[in-house]
Amino acid sequence: MHANETNLRFLALVDIIRIVWSYLRLNDERAESLVRELNTILQHMDVLSRVDTEGVGEVAGIGAAGLPLRADVGPQISLGRERDDFAPRMKDGFFLVPRLSTHDDAGVAS
Repeated sequence: MHANETNLRFLALVDIIRIVWSYLRLNDERAESLVRELNTILQHMDVLSRVDTEGVGEVAGIGAAGLPLRADVGPQISLGRERDDFAPRMKDGFFLVPRLSTHDDAGVAS
């Protein structure tokens, strides 16, 4: 491979990264923050991959069947306040709550 071919591939990769950043509406500061976070995750994964698991058996009870759950018995625990105070709307049995302002930073439409 010639040096020019390598440079062209690198430039294409940089272009793709910039396109993704703009699509996600990431400014350079946020992108750098994400890179730091992802590098921390990858460093942790690297540490975990070096753990010697030789002779350690698989975890029992977790697999396709899932983890057995205890029986849901006993009196219902009442909430500290009325549900309508913090989640006035429900859909399909789930609370509908307002979007957190911390999630607005990504610029993704809700």
